[in-house]
Amino acid sequence: MIELRETLDLLRSGTLSRASLYALSNLSRKESGTAWAVCAGLPVALRDKLVRQLVEIAEDDFQVNFGEIFRRALEDESAAVRLAAVEGLWEDEDVRLVGLLAPRLLEETDAAVRAAAADSLGRFVLLGELGKIREQPHRAALRALLAAAAVPEEVISVRRRIVESLAYSGEEAVADLIQRAYQDPSEEMRTSAVFAMGRSADERWSAVVLSEMFAPNPAMRYEAARACGELELEDAVLSLIDLVEDVDVEVQQAAIWSLGQIGGEEARRTLKNCCHSDNEAIRSAAQEALCELEFLQGNLGMFFTDDDFDEGEYW
Repeated sequence: MIELRETLDLLRSGTLSRASLYALSNLSRKESGTAWAVCAGLPVALRDKLVRQLVEIAEDDFQVNFGEIFRRALEDESAAVRLAAVEGLWEDEDVRLVGLLAPRLLEETDAAVRAAAADSLGRFVLLGELGKIREQPHRAALRALLAAAAVPEEVISVRRRIVESLAYSGEEAVADLIQRAYQDPSEEMRTSAVFAMGRSADERWSAVVLSEMFAPNPAMRYEAARACGELELEDAVLSLIDLVEDVDVEVQQAAIWSLGQIGGEEARRTLKNCCHSDNEAIRSAAQEALCELEFLQGNLGMFFTDDDFDEGEYW
């Protein structure tokens, strides 16, 4: 196991060894300060590559924790490094992060970083709605997102992430924002509005979601199909069965997923048929959706036969 001192020596020499970067995991605040002082002295391109590699390692190995390094990197002079740091903190549920992410959303000069910060703050809105964190950080995340939503000149890429993150909240002001987003002249914004409608789990949006299921834009069809499952719209089942034959494979997969969420005999029959598809992606999606359907209805294993799945493919 390479020690921190050896890793820092390698970095000082300009050597970026993936194996050595594990020494940057689970650092104390003091150790991370020492480590980042070395990292901050690296050329920007190397610093960016370093943080990106830490993100990749963290995605591959749940036992590592580069959180202290990512927190330091949030203040880096390079927008690329700051963006990588926000992405690296994606699964971190430490409520103190709200105080670090809010300035990245409200004061950041780079739009990509603002969008990532808005996306990241959404999980604290969700955690608050679920009662899993204290009210103070929950409200702080919500206030930051609402303040950012009120900036009239904000670019659309950031506005989309703001609306999507706010969708977790049941506040009426958020419903108004979703409605305005759906009326936006930008099709991308309207697509995010439909995404937010599904995420909100609010039945008020049912008619809108159903109306967009056969939109010309496959991105809109995808979000509408997915939202039907999140809203558990039984009225959408026949349309979702039609979308299983959509020309866009991602729309097909969204329709299959939603059939698994909604359930019923017609959905079950369709999913069983899809389990024999020649398309591996469709077959896999159908198998997962069918298991989800039976699990949600407490029937797992009751409706499967040896012919439902290819041998060795799923179980």
